[in-house]
Amino acid sequence: MATRTHTPPPPPRAADDHDMIRVQGARENNLKDVSVEIPKRRLTVFTGVSGSGKSSLVFGTIAAESQRLINETYSAFVQGFMPTLARPEVDLLDGLTTAIIVDQERMGANPRSTVGTATDANAMLRILFSRLGQPHIGSPNAYSFNVPSVKASGAITVERGAGKTKTEKATFTRLGGMCPRCEGMGSVNDIDLTQLYDDTKSLSEGAITIPGYSMEGWYGRIFRGCGYFDPDKPIRKYTKKELHDLLHREATKIKVEGINLTYLGLIPQIQKSFLAKDVDALQPHIRAFVERAVTFTTCPECDGTRLSAEARSSTINGKSIADVCAMQITDLADWIRDLDEPSVAPLLAGLQHLLDSFAQIGLGYLSLDRPAGTLSGGEAQRTKMIRHLGSSLTDVTYVFDEPTIGLHPHDIERMNELLLRLRDKGNTVLVVEHKPETIAIADHVVDLGPGAGSGGGTVCYKGPVDGLRASDTITGRHLDDRATLKDTVRQPTGTLQVRGASTHNLRDVDVDIPLGVLCVVTGVAGSGKSSLIHGSVAGRDGVVVIDQSAIRGSRRSNPATYTGLLDPIRKAFAKANGVKPALFSSNSEGACPTCNGAGVIYTDLGVMATVESTCEDCEGKRFQAAVLEYTLGGRDIAEVLAMSVTEAEEFFGTGDARTPAAHAILGRLADVGLGYLTLGQPLTTLSGGERQRLKLATQMAEKGGVYVLDEPTTGLHLADVAQLLGLLDRLVDAGKSVIVIEHHQAVMAHADWIIDLGPGAGHDGGRVVFQGTPADLVAARSTLTGEHLATYVGA
Repeated sequence: MATRTHTPPPPPRAADDHDMIRVQGARENNLKDVSVEIPKRRLTVFTGVSGSGKSSLVFGTIAAESQRLINETYSAFVQGFMPTLARPEVDLLDGLTTAIIVDQERMGANPRSTVGTATDANAMLRILFSRLGQPHIGSPNAYSFNVPSVKASGAITVERGAGKTKTEKATFTRLGGMCPRCEGMGSVNDIDLTQLYDDTKSLSEGAITIPGYSMEGWYGRIFRGCGYFDPDKPIRKYTKKELHDLLHREATKIKVEGINLTYLGLIPQIQKSFLAKDVDALQPHIRAFVERAVTFTTCPECDGTRLSAEARSSTINGKSIADVCAMQITDLADWIRDLDEPSVAPLLAGLQHLLDSFAQIGLGYLSLDRPAGTLSGGEAQRTKMIRHLGSSLTDVTYVFDEPTIGLHPHDIERMNELLLRLRDKGNTVLVVEHKPETIAIADHVVDLGPGAGSGGGTVCYKGPVDGLRASDTITGRHLDDRATLKDTVRQPTGTLQVRGASTHNLRDVDVDIPLGVLCVVTGVAGSGKSSLIHGSVAGRDGVVVIDQSAIRGSRRSNPATYTGLLDPIRKAFAKANGVKPALFSSNSEGACPTCNGAGVIYTDLGVMATVESTCEDCEGKRFQAAVLEYTLGGRDIAEVLAMSVTEAEEFFGTGDARTPAAHAILGRLADVGLGYLTLGQPLTTLSGGERQRLKLATQMAEKGGVYVLDEPTTGLHLADVAQLLGLLDRLVDAGKSVIVIEHHQAVMAHADWIIDLGPGAGHDGGRVVFQGTPADLVAARSTLTGEHLATYVGA
């Protein structure tokens, strides 16, 4: 009989001790010496009100340091081509692993970028068509709408041996897939000249009406010194040649006042500066100019496919690459599955996996030719997730910024499964999130707060979800909040008729949108909500649209400059002191000359991180000392910009500093719950939820009878949602009509009328499946939205 020996367990290894990410003394942005331990290979959710410091801890500290350390492993030469990252303000970071960041940044604003080019699906399809397409037309580049066809001819030298050479004439051709008419853009533009200039005036009198063109700056010097036309002559009196030079002249080197400059006609300059970018990514005033002056029409040659005739003529099973890119991704996946070609089997398997990942993540309703700039923040984030789904990497830290944005409650379940699958592969998953459905699946929760801005930045709770419910933190108290259906709903005062709406996947939709009430448009992601509202309601007279596009701003932008609040403040200071308003701008005449009004001085250290130090002359106040001697109501301009919104609202509401225009803007900022922000806080330090509300406060000032809000709860804590609902109620009670595209059940429950689209996404949606009151929707439970809303309100 064999004897069984008992083997003692192996002694613990030192390597097994590293099961925590340790953060000690984090002080990035508003964090107040935060120390926290985060378990590895677990799903940790970071909660707290908007602006409490979640992103500062997760993105600004943990993820930023991980990326910086990885960048430092490259040679100094390679680092010179990479963005230089400063070390976060933290005493100790231990146990970091490679961080992969999946944030809410919209996909690139390049109009050439599509869903296919952003995810490598197009690259695989181009290889597929270059191997199997009939007739065979060339390499994968022949199917790319970003590669133009090139022809060249000239003399070449042929070596014949023994030092002999012979010159021969040769012709070279490279076939690209770009449509020559629209240059791969899919649309051609026509510019309305009357919007570029007033032909009754001369250039010196300010004839040019393009934003950014003034005769005081560089353009004035170029126009006066180029010699192509008389800047003092009205444009209508120009000769054909003078007008051609003003409008169409190609880039020409000129010398003005001894300086070498480049002259470029107005139209090529507009195409280079404005039209080479995605229109949606332009600043609001430039976007308004482009929409006014430029008409975009589908390219008549390629019919919007962006591809040359040769690329469109090559087919597989009767379909060209343009046809397959226009298919819904779920249909394209089925088409690929039916291709049986052993010669390209690995390529088909890779493409199949990629397309199935789209369906898995809830984006199967998109098509590969969809411009990347038109994706919502949530869609862009999920598109970036696709490349990580089948990844073989483990022990990686995945960092997500509100992955449930733009998701219907039905789709959130699927997103939760994906997060858990990433964790179960042995990865650390860190999620910044407000939705209770995702907080519920966490292994560990870190709650920051208690308030926002300077009132936050501390850890209020860390531990399991059940402990958060029992804790007395703001998140803990609101975690099980459930909005109740209203007893009575408002009655509409009229209707906004939509007839035969067919944008994107809509199927000849006829619907009457009630006015004078809070109307919520719901439906799963991709069901056609945005297509209905943006395609058929936006653009009508009196309709103000507040969309999801992000606020872009530099360190010099702040709530006062973004909202237009600084203008009345500067005028009030100027009037009280009898000087020019420009003195009270840190970007103009009043700027401290040492730091140019930035408040800090940057020292560039090559491949090392740039060092930022407070300016010693102005002590970070950004203004000249002489400017700070002028006061209004006993305060100088730097002290006013250091006030919070609440404090400034009181200051500008009464006494010597009373300024009604400034008081009205401050009132709107307080209404959206931003009373704690300081007026001069750089926009770059605001959280996503704060930016969303800042934008809401600014656009509420626009005159209109109908307000359209696209997912206004983005980035808002459960406690902030109640405040938003109060704001929407005040708008309706003031006689406005409010239409909200929203997935948040609290907003649905609070509505007077719901229009539900579906039943599915893409070509499975596009129909109105319910319209009526929330109570009727809950009672019927006839749609996915109805089922989830009924569960939410406990019906």
